[in-house]
Amino acid sequence: MIQVLIPSQLTSYTGGATRVEADGATVGGVLDDLERRFPGLKFRVIDEQDRVRKHMRLFIGLQETRSTVAALVDGQELLIFGALSGG
Repeated sequence: MIQVLIPSQLTSYTGGATRVEADGATVGGVLDDLERRFPGLKFRVIDEQDRVRKHMRLFIGLQETRSTVAALVDGQELLIFGALSGG
């Protein structure tokens, strides 16, 4: 299982959970698993062309990735961060 850190702006999809577990061998696979369990979440992270949205950041451990085909192994963490804006 992959541990996934969910940013506060997406916890409405996860019932308030900030950490969830998901299955998948790639970032895209994990996001697909999350979408099955938490409909609407993936679209907030990935656009229609299967690219990470500009305001979202994904990290596998400490390494940032913009690729949905980046490999994951059991026990790793996928961290999802959303940019904050304001004035």
